[in-house]
Amino acid sequence: MRIAVFGTGAVGGYFGGRLAEAGENLVFIARGRHLEAIQRDGLRVSSILGDFTVAPAEATDDPAQAGPVDAVLLGVKAWQVPEAARAMRPLLGPDTLVVPLQNGIEAADQLRAVLGTKPVLGGLCRVMAWLEGPGQVCHAGLQPAIAFGELDGSESARVERLRDAFRRARGVTVETPRHIQIALWGKLLFIASVSGVGAASRAPAGVFRRLPETRELLEAVGREILVLARASDVPLGEEAVVKMLAAVDGLPESATSSMQRDLLEGRPSELEAQLGAVVRLAREKGVPAPVTSVLYASLLPLEKKARGELAF
Repeated sequence: MRIAVFGTGAVGGYFGGRLAEAGENLVFIARGRHLEAIQRDGLRVSSILGDFTVAPAEATDDPAQAGPVDAVLLGVKAWQVPEAARAMRPLLGPDTLVVPLQNGIEAADQLRAVLGTKPVLGGLCRVMAWLEGPGQVCHAGLQPAIAFGELDGSESARVERLRDAFRRARGVTVETPRHIQIALWGKLLFIASVSGVGAASRAPAGVFRRLPETRELLEAVGREILVLARASDVPLGEEAVVKMLAAVDGLPESATSSMQRDLLEGRPSELEAQLGAVVRLAREKGVPAPVTSVLYASLLPLEKKARGELAF
């Protein structure tokens, strides 16, 4: 398959890199020093599942230069999705599919508002990775997994084709759930709980999962999101909270979320796409979410400072 990674950060770099390693035809959309390094040295990935380098690597900052592709993996930050949707139009042909990999549950709707309904799948991923430097991705924890599917729950040949491409890649678990909305809400329940408690406590997973007080916060946020999912007609099961806590217990002691790292290092984060989305939707549905609301409000000043909207 001809596949474009739009936003070749840690997430897009890892999953796109694994596809390229498996022989798929990849083009990486990147910019600045990161782009220059990929064009010069290839895309380098250090991973607990085996290091590799994609070299030479096709990379550009101009989607028109890449031309229409079979699939787009969208790896930008959640707040960048609307802008990315407009910029990726040259990558789309009549049968191109677009897979958003952002945290949160709003990316697919934002893409459909710009690109129309046909190209967009629901998608999510799990990986603990970051950029170590220009052209360098570090995967340091979790079994990388990707899931995607038609938003209406139907089966399709295009989903099967992309699934088969990922099955040929090492270091990736691929799933195509029939009810992608359940998977998306389950991911939100995990990432919003971990990111919110991690950022508010300024502690890694090994600390906040052990302290009874912060563990109670984790469970409380998870249960609020569970209730909200059901109010949104997504039949998320009670076991989702149990699975979230078990997954947190399986994280490395030093694990932190990207939202936590961004906030504490003064960068814009995905606060609005995670806790902010829960607060907004809870208000719309008339569902109480007091713990999530307090965490969101306590982190909002840092987010606004990072975006230049507050100075302190």
